[in-house]
Amino acid sequence: MDFLYIKSLHIIFVVCWFAALFYIVRLFIYTAEAQKKEDPEKSILTAQFLIMQKKLWYIIGWPGMIGTFIFGWWMIWENPVYLSLPWMWLKLIFVAALFLYHLQCQMIFKKQSQGIFTWSSFKLRLFNELATVFLVAIVFLVTVKSTGSLVWSLLGFFIFGALIMAFVTIYKKMRGNEGTKETKGTEEKKGI
Repeated sequence: MDFLYIKSLHIIFVVCWFAALFYIVRLFIYTAEAQKKEDPEKSILTAQFLIMQKKLWYIIGWPGMIGTFIFGWWMIWENPVYLSLPWMWLKLIFVAALFLYHLQCQMIFKKQSQGIFTWSSFKLRLFNELATVFLVAIVFLVTVKSTGSLVWSLLGFFIFGALIMAFVTIYKKMRGNEGTKETKGTEEKKGI
C-alpha cells in the first residue's frame, strides 16, 4: 500500500481516537453530575449517559486507538528511519502517556457502569484537559519535527497545561457562584 494512504488512515484514526477521548470524559462529567439530581431525573439521565458512553467507547474510542497504533506502526515499518529521529521518540513517549490516559478512561468507564462514582465533576474536568495537552504536544512534535529547543518546548507544554488548569478552576468558581445565586433566588421565592 502507498505510504500516503497509510499516513492518511493513521491521521483519520488519530482524529477518531481524540474525538472519543474528549467526549467520553464529558459524558463522565454529565453522568457524575446526574447523581446530584432527584429521581426519576437521576435514573433517566444516568441510564441515557451510560448508553452513550458504551456506544462511544466501543464504536469509536477503542477502534480509534487500535487503528492509530496499527497504521502508526505500519508507517514506521515502511519507513524505519523515523526511529532514528529524536522528535519521533518524544512523540512516542507522549503517545504512550496518551495510551495510559485511555486506560484510565476505561477504568472510569467500568466504575461508572457499575454505579461507582469516585471522581467529582471538577476532577473529571481537570482530567479532560489532559487530553488537550497531549494533543498539542503531539501535533507540534509531528509538525515541527524538532527537539532542538526541547527545554523551551517542555516549558511551553507545562505553561499551557497550567493555563488550562487555571481556566478550569476559574470556571468552577464562576459556576459555583451561579449555583449560589440560583439557590439564593429559589430560597427568596419560597420565603426561606
